[in-house]
Amino acid sequence: MAGPKDNDSQLYDLNIFHDVAKALTSTLDLDTILQTIMEKMAAYFEPATWSIVIVDEVSHVPYYAASVGKGAESLAMLRLTDGSSLAEWVIQRREALVIENVNADPQVDPSSRADWFDGSCPVVCVPVMTGGKVLGVIELVNIDMSVYARSQMLLQTLADYAAIAIENARAVRRIQELSITDDCTGLYNARHLFTVIGEELHRSARFGYEFTLLFLDLDHFKKINDQYGHIIGSRLLAQVGDCLRESLRLVDAAFRYGGDEFAILLPQTSHEAGLRVARRIARLLQQRRWLRDEGSHVELHASIGMSCFPADGTTSQALVQCADDMMYAVKQAGRNNIAVSGHGVVGLTDDRVSG
Repeated sequence: MAGPKDNDSQLYDLNIFHDVAKALTSTLDLDTILQTIMEKMAAYFEPATWSIVIVDEVSHVPYYAASVGKGAESLAMLRLTDGSSLAEWVIQRREALVIENVNADPQVDPSSRADWFDGSCPVVCVPVMTGGKVLGVIELVNIDMSVYARSQMLLQTLADYAAIAIENARAVRRIQELSITDDCTGLYNARHLFTVIGEELHRSARFGYEFTLLFLDLDHFKKINDQYGHIIGSRLLAQVGDCLRESLRLVDAAFRYGGDEFAILLPQTSHEAGLRVARRIARLLQQRRWLRDEGSHVELHASIGMSCFPADGTTSQALVQCADDMMYAVKQAGRNNIAVSGHGVVGLTDDRVSG
């Protein structure tokens, strides 16, 4: 029979709690803590398959964070007759789901059963909750139901530990994001720019990649603040931040460098490709209708400077200084243009400039 003997169970349970509590206090890494919790749970209940589903904090869509054992992929496909997955059922009702035999229970959709659900196959799904909110679901397949019957409190306590781990990890991530994020635009801040460039320098030097850095300054932004006020000006900066985010690849990064200045890091991007991105962003800024919700029509132009690794520098300071110098070269030449190290002001439409 699975599980510890009755006369040892209390000590065994205490050891489990001690090990999990130690993991919670020794690290804030979510994967490490969840692995400890699930290992203890698997050792105690001896399921053929177990999984932990986590509800995404932003999209609220559940996803399998870990899944171990025979038929783990098929478990995600198992559905109830109402069309919901096991995890979705638990999330919606905020209560445990216990199925003593997947192959005989009328609430299980027969067409979703996989071949490995053979014999009397019990499934237990427990919500991972805090403050009435479901953060995830623990799924155990083919466990000894007699062990589950006498150890439901242990299982729930381990689920509570998992909830603490998820909440702690999310709180730490939010704090980290606040420390590197600009409040107004939601972009990364200038402090984080140097961290990201440093990481990209190391990666690009190791693998022989190029990358491009753009510095962008909104032309005559002070006039917009003077005409519409600083609150409207801040809204406009936030819209510019959204525009930059939407127009870049997932691997790219945009930063608010300060005031109405922005920086854009383009990994694995050559001189020519970086120039094409700069021109595209300049066109986007010119063509978009800004402050539409405020009933205003503001035109935006930008002065953009560009530097490239390794041609224009091999340190963060050198690349930032070069892109900044090129941006100021555009301003001195009349604004609303792009300047590239070694070429000077190159124009917004001529793609014939080469490295």
